[in-house]
This record gives sequence, structure tokens and C-alpha cells, in this order.
Amino acid sequence: MKRLSEIKFSTLDLVPVRENGSAAQSLRNSLDLAQHVEKFGYNRFWVAEHHNMDGIASSATSVLLGYLAGGTSTIRVGSGGVMLPNHAPLVIAEQFGTLESLYPGRIDLGLGRAPGSDQMTARALRRERSGSADDFPQDVAELMRYLGPRTPDQRIIAMPGTGTNVPVWLLGSSLFSAQLAGERGLPYAFASHFAPRFMHEAIRVYRNHFKPSTVLDKPYVMLGVPLVAADTDEQADYLATSVYQRILALMRGQSLVQRPPVKTMDGLWLPHEKEAVGDFLGLAMVGSPQKIRAKLEVLIEQTQADELIFTCDLYEHADRVRSYELLAQVMKG
Repeated sequence: MKRLSEIKFSTLDLVPVRENGSAAQSLRNSLDLAQHVEKFGYNRFWVAEHHNMDGIASSATSVLLGYLAGGTSTIRVGSGGVMLPNHAPLVIAEQFGTLESLYPGRIDLGLGRAPGSDQMTARALRRERSGSADDFPQDVAELMRYLGPRTPDQRIIAMPGTGTNVPVWLLGSSLFSAQLAGERGLPYAFASHFAPRFMHEAIRVYRNHFKPSTVLDKPYVMLGVPLVAADTDEQADYLATSVYQRILALMRGQSLVQRPPVKTMDGLWLPHEKEAVGDFLGLAMVGSPQKIRAKLEVLIEQTQADELIFTCDLYEHADRVRSYELLAQVMKG
């Protein structure tokens, strides 16, 4: 059985924009957070591609990764993930080949098959491209060819990109990518930070379909986990109301800008909405270090995950930094 101190731990930053805040401040906060978690001993720092969302500032993912990698020195930085249906594989190969050339050995390329937006926005992103989620397996294969060693008969190369072998991860919130990652022998990250219901089944499908590859000789599972750590349970419960308000706004189709915490959520949500937010955050670690340690030990025992990637969506940047600091103390034992 794995012990908590043996598990790698990482950060997924949604680069939140707060009420009366700006994208510029959110991007600076992201770098500051990356610099802090690097000191705290985190393994990697990922940002995700989202579009047409006023509360998330990570849409130009590869551009942001250059900023983050340039401002840190040891932590791995990467996409969690790039939504491949929005892009030609060659473009992503060139972008991440450039990042790998500038910051060798520190870049991860996590790939998702959802558009990361609504259908109208997806059309605006792709324009005349005919790409869709159905092309995902072929697009992944094409992208990996561009990043692999150049072959004698290869007529299209990614420059930079060819021969960089940037590590590719498959991300998912359903079973499709779990099976594909297993069949391709790639590491797999499951989005249990917002879709915990399918977590155990996705892990099982991935491990059952896993075939050793030049990348991995055995399965490697990373799980997304929502985090609200504070010095006391009461303080964590209070800070978590910002997270609840944001998920509630997502479900209602409202603005996703971060709202300050409130004393109580009573009157802000209906009973069925409270239940839906609870399901969305079913894996959330909310509380003091002692409470979070106990919950994490159960999660590791149940899943035997190799790595956990935490997202912490608090209103005050200082509270986010403190939350990740407390978690690092828990993970290190």
C-alpha cells in the first residue's frame, strides 16, 4: 500500500479572475503561485485551456506556460490541458516544441478532447477547420509523430518540435480517454476535481487496457482534487463558500468571476443546487491539515493513484498560497 509521503503532488491553476479584478492581476498571481509551490516541493504546475469564460484567464495556454516556465526554475509546467479539437496538431507541436527547446525537461503536454467551451465558441476558434472530438485519437497520433524523431520520408516537420519528445498525457472526465491512454501506453489524468462520479471506473478502464510503451512500462494515474486548506476547519468552511458560489454560477450559466466568501450559503442556493454543487465537488479536501490528511489517506488507499493534482480556487491570493503551503506539509508527512 502506498503511503501519502510517497505520492507526488502537483498544482492545477485555473487562473481565476476575481470580482473587480483584472486578467493581468490573475496572470501575475499565477506566476507568484507557481514560484511558491515550487519552493513548497510540488512536482508540476499546470494550467488549462478555457474560452469565453470571464472568470478564467488561461485561454492562451502555451503563451502563459512560457511566462510561467520563464519565472520558475525547477518545477515542471504544462497544460492540463490543451483542448486538441480546437487546434491543428502541427501548431501544438510547434508551440510545445518551442517551450521544450527553451525549458528542456520541464514541459508537459496534457491533451483533452472536449472543446473547453460552448459550441458557438468552438466554431469561432476553429473557423474553417473541420476538427472535432471524433478525430481525437488520430490527432494525438499525428501530434506525437511531430514531436518524435524525424523519419527519412517525413515531409512535414515541426520546427521546433521534431525530436523533442515532449511528454504527452491524456486527460479525461469520462471513459473514452481512459481507454485510449491505456491502449497507447500514456500517463492518464482524470478530472475528478469536477467529475468524481466516474473516477473509479475510469481508473479501472485505464489500467485494464494498459499496454506498455516506450513512454511507460506500467500505468500512471494522476487525479484532480479540489482543495481548501486552512489552519482550522471553520476557516476552511468559510473560504470554501467562494468555490461554492463559482460552481453555482457555472451551473446557472452566470459570470464565473470569483466572489468573496460569505458567512452562509443559505438563501444563495436551492436545495437541489446545493446537492449538485456537492456532487461536483465530491472529492474536495476542505478543512484543517489534520482533516485533509485523513481524507487523502482514504483516497490513496481506494485508488492507489501515483500523483494528485490540486486546484484551489479561493478569493484572496494569500489564502490560496497558504492552502498549498499547508497541503505540502500534509503530503510530506
